Amino acid sequence: MVNLGLVSAKNSLKSVYLSFRLPYFTEWGQSILVSGSDPVLGSWNVKQGLILSPFHEGHELIWCGRIAVPIGFSCEYSYYLVGNDKNVLRWEAGTKRRIVLPEGIQEGEVLELHDLWQTASEAVFFRNAFRNCIFRGAWNSDLEIPPETFQKNLDPQDSIIVQFKISCPRIEDGTSVYVTSSSNLLRQWKVQDGLKLSYVGDSFWQADCLIQKADFPVEYKYRQKDKAGNASLEIGSSRKLNLEATSKNPPRYISLSDGIFRETPWRGAGVAIPMFSIRSNDDLGVGEFLDLKLLVDWAVDSGFHLVQLLPVNDTSVHGMWWDSYPYSSLSVFALHPLYLRVQALSENMPEDIKQEILKERERLDGKDVDYEATMSAKLSIAKKVFSLEKDSILASSSFQKFFSENKDWLKPYAAFCFLRDFFETSDHTQWGRYAHYSEEKLEKFVSKDSLQYDVISFHYYIQFHLYLQLSEAAAYARKNKVVLKGDLPIGVDRNSVDTWVYPNLFRMNTSTGAPPDYFDKNGQNWGFPTYNWEEMSKDNYAWWRARLTQMAKYFTAYRIDHILGFFRIWELPEHAITGLVGKFRPSIPLSQEELEREGIWDFDRLSRPYIRQEILQEKFGEFWTVIASNFFIEYQKLCYEFKEDCNTEKKIVGKLQSSPERSLWLEKEDKLRRDLFDLLQETLWSQNALKTLPVLLNSSDMLACGEDLGLIPSCVHPVMQELGLIGLRIQRMPNEPGLEFGIPSQYSYMTVCAPSCHDCCTMRAWWEEDEERRYRFYKTVVGSNDIPPTLCVPDVAYFILQQHFEAPSMWAIYPLQDLLALKEEYTMRPAVEETINDPTNPKHYWRYRVHVTLESLLGDKDLKLTIKDLVKSSGRSYPLIGVDAHGSENTAAAPLPEKKQVENGQGMISQVINLNGFPKKESLAVL
Repeated sequence: MVNLGLVSAKNSLKSVYLSFRLPYFTEWGQSILVSGSDPVLGSWNVKQGLILSPFHEGHELIWCGRIAVPIGFSCEYSYYLVGNDKNVLRWEAGTKRRIVLPEGIQEGEVLELHDLWQTASEAVFFRNAFRNCIFRGAWNSDLEIPPETFQKNLDPQDSIIVQFKISCPRIEDGTSVYVTSSSNLLRQWKVQDGLKLSYVGDSFWQADCLIQKADFPVEYKYRQKDKAGNASLEIGSSRKLNLEATSKNPPRYISLSDGIFRETPWRGAGVAIPMFSIRSNDDLGVGEFLDLKLLVDWAVDSGFHLVQLLPVNDTSVHGMWWDSYPYSSLSVFALHPLYLRVQALSENMPEDIKQEILKERERLDGKDVDYEATMSAKLSIAKKVFSLEKDSILASSSFQKFFSENKDWLKPYAAFCFLRDFFETSDHTQWGRYAHYSEEKLEKFVSKDSLQYDVISFHYYIQFHLYLQLSEAAAYARKNKVVLKGDLPIGVDRNSVDTWVYPNLFRMNTSTGAPPDYFDKNGQNWGFPTYNWEEMSKDNYAWWRARLTQMAKYFTAYRIDHILGFFRIWELPEHAITGLVGKFRPSIPLSQEELEREGIWDFDRLSRPYIRQEILQEKFGEFWTVIASNFFIEYQKLCYEFKEDCNTEKKIVGKLQSSPERSLWLEKEDKLRRDLFDLLQETLWSQNALKTLPVLLNSSDMLACGEDLGLIPSCVHPVMQELGLIGLRIQRMPNEPGLEFGIPSQYSYMTVCAPSCHDCCTMRAWWEEDEERRYRFYKTVVGSNDIPPTLCVPDVAYFILQQHFEAPSMWAIYPLQDLLALKEEYTMRPAVEETINDPTNPKHYWRYRVHVTLESLLGDKDLKLTIKDLVKSSGRSYPLIGVDAHGSENTAAAPLPEKKQVENGQGMISQVINLNGFPKKESLAVL
């Protein structure tokens, strides 16, 4: 008999019992705890929560506990993994659970809650990218019964009322959910039979039934049946419901929260292109927000569920082409006027302005973006339209609503733009009495009675129309089940609205960058001030939360630029030019003597480690078990933390010198001390990230991806995995040591894979720039000893792209330039001209434009069908109904393209494609 640890909840004459049950494997010294919104579960104070007790059931470790509660009780709760002192080691992902007692439950009866730990990788499917976009139809279905309630009028007698509950976040609209079982009540295993579940909202399906005690244990599975009658049984072994035979007070009710419907991991594909690089028949020298509707059409026709952009915030700091750098924000809230469609400003555009737009369109239709000429033309035209319609627009209810919702950032932004132009500099330290921001000064400055109000309101007007145009494009993407993915820059320009309004949030005497790595041997200096995280934490990172909330108005997913910066940042002195003379922040200051002797930079505060066993094995070799037993405890399977008596540098030194086992390491004590210090600093970085990243993730329902390229400390990926962050894999920049080229078939599921990105040259340019590397790739990846083609011909492009389509990664997202390499007519432009950014050049001109219009791409059926066939044959999800440029449906499937001989006459790529271990769809790992 298991001791469930009865705990009294409230003084009540009529009490019932709640029994918690959770399978979870723990290590010695760890426990599972329940904390919730009611005082009986600690009122969300974890240390006051209910500690569960473990017992073994087959191969599982089950944690259980029981409390008495009054009839009518309800609350929210979650599970936590804690240490001996109830310090939280891990917490569940996803939304809080909810308890509602069954109507009619009698005094002394038991409701037993069977739960499964909610992981971060499962929680991603509850984000807006899936809930309100890809699977939006099913999520918006009408509720059939209220959630968390048991069916009335069931007579238990010698039976138990069992509530089956399953989450189906990936279900298609019109699909039904059933539970089938081997018990007589639910009929034998027949796919067409079973208990039908009802939709209760938020992707959850639920049904109640009576099960005779004699029928336990019950084995069961869930299945889905679509509108066409096609049934799919969940994969994996059968679920099992046991009834403890020795219990003196068995449950009258059992609630089964069975997690997520088990099916083959969902995988999708997308296209990436900077907003400024798009070309259409209607644009004015640069891609515009309304062009995204055409890009969405092309994405759907090509089988893509995602469109990814670079940052679209205003970068107008210098008033010249330097502002083409999209990661140097003037404001993290304002949109860039560059992407405004001026002809959409008014329905009553005067003829002379229409003619001016036509002339400017012809003048600006160049090979690349002319940033300065385009900005000048658009603002000039916009001012003319504004002068004609300002009164009616500013008085409209739609503008008033926009202003009311955005005034906190809009007023400082407009004032900043005026002062920037008046003083001819964005360096706000040069603005005299306005150098120091204050609310009082701002309100007087932007008042309607001020002389400059026309200029102030012009900036309101521009932002209003940018909001309308991007909102229209975003709504169109969601309607067509296409995720619009934005980009969150790691920094802001030091001469920005944000540093003017919130100077306390930034370390203005420093600069942000990256140490020497794959991108640049001299490191990088981005010029942004580093963040004052300590100050930001005082209001729970309100600036970050507002920033993500604003971004979520348009995007359903986002990329966190340089996610390593949330662990530790490469901080440079303000006077630095390159990225060589930096240091990591946070860091522990060491004495000059120690620095000279050891050359170590460590960290400025200490915290709990997160160290995996393989790191200990790699660092200490065969000696790792001795180190682990003396300095660490295994707080989770294969994961270690420093013991209390050695969790600081001084304690490590003291233990090394005083331990009875010192003789084991005396000859290598100095190296051992350095290695332990190194692990301690990684711990600090992970703790720094765990303070900040959860705030970002909880600020919106956008799907979050992290750019984790470059030299990545070992602490980064475990934290990303814990938080459900999707990483990035570029084949030419493998994370694995000793590999020159990544192996897409071995990528983990929680990743985005791509052959290139905006921070490196395109697939074509990479292939053509280094002959020796091309030979190595052809031999090791393609598997051929033949002479590779000099150019990245379409067959080479097809092979490389197919590798990524077939990868286990959740997302395969391709730069548009790499997709255009599938067709020879789109490869006439020199490959080097398709590069978006050169990280080695801090003054790079970001001006690349696709040489073909979106309208032309929409008309290219061959290219669209080739790409869509790659999507379909790889098993990736694709929009079921395409919408072409004219709005007509396109559901036809094309035959797979024939494999062609590589145009060097030496061999066929198609002959070796199957020699490289592409994963079969049925062998992919299951969530």
